[in-house]
Amino acid sequence: MRKLVILGGGYGGQAIIQGLINHHLPDDVEVILIDRMPFQGLKTEYYALAAGTAADIDLRVSFPKHPQLSIQYGEVTSIDLDSKTVHIAHAEDISYEYLVIALGCTDSYHGIEGAEQYTNSIQSFSNTRKTYQQLNDLSPYGHVNIVGGGLSGVELAAELRESRPDLNISILDRPSRILSTFPSKLSIYVEHWFKVHHVDIRSLISVERVEDGSIHNGSEIIHSDVTIWTAGIQPVQIVQDLQVAKDRGGRIILNSYSQIAEHPEVYVIGDCASLPFAPSAQAAGAQAEQVAEVIHSLWRDETPKLQPIRLKGTLGALGKKAGFGLMGKSSVMGRVPRILKSGVLWMSKRHFG
Repeated sequence: MRKLVILGGGYGGQAIIQGLINHHLPDDVEVILIDRMPFQGLKTEYYALAAGTAADIDLRVSFPKHPQLSIQYGEVTSIDLDSKTVHIAHAEDISYEYLVIALGCTDSYHGIEGAEQYTNSIQSFSNTRKTYQQLNDLSPYGHVNIVGGGLSGVELAAELRESRPDLNISILDRPSRILSTFPSKLSIYVEHWFKVHHVDIRSLISVERVEDGSIHNGSEIIHSDVTIWTAGIQPVQIVQDLQVAKDRGGRIILNSYSQIAEHPEVYVIGDCASLPFAPSAQAAGAQAEQVAEVIHSLWRDETPKLQPIRLKGTLGALGKKAGFGLMGKSSVMGRVPRILKSGVLWMSKRHFG
């Protein structure tokens, strides 16, 4: 049996499994998914889990079932590309003929002292549960500072405001406006929403150090009962340790088939891959579908016909009743993008589940 091993059952891992089994799998191919969790966590909704407006069970999606698919739960510790072996904590190594790396990302602390130790994260299901506990246990009038004014920070601040109107919530951001990668009209709309809902936005903040209960912005000390970090991501440590070509963000540089050039049996999907898109669940899923087609073509000894990856846009939530988004070059604001985001979530559960 030829063995195809998939590392990570997130959006990219789920999508490539679906792409492989929706077409006829060759009888001599065994697919093995390795993940540390017994389900996929819907990462785009972790902000709601942290804020307490979504239940843990609502953000779980079961892995697919197929006679040629087996699932092994465990923590991947390293990958040996030369020996084609995956090392797993407290388990036997797994060899492969083909490998798909879809392990996602982790927080990037940019070398800021104390940031990893004294801030909370929403980058994994486990860490998001811990963040929820911190926020849930916070007394009324407590101070919550969210470092980073991108999509994750904005959605978390809005959801937390609706969940805990008693808290003092601030977004600390380095650029001059939040959502700095979006059109300015969206930033203005979101900033107005926060003003109406009493969320403080502080721009041009340069976090130099984080301590227990405080954030240092130059000579200013900002009091903080709970600090949540949403100020950047990077590939997971396993990918950082691989000795292959990478871009400035530490993502693996690939050929047109999403393969590592020196190891064409290895495909990299999602946040670990150097793509011409910002990291997102949508990009990971679209790339995974393309990779599934590439693999099927190569198994048939055909030259893959690459279809361009086209992303549909980005949607963000401001609580349960408002939202914003970028559809192509068009900015959308208000209730409609929020409804669309809810529809995308429903479709994701239905498609993967």
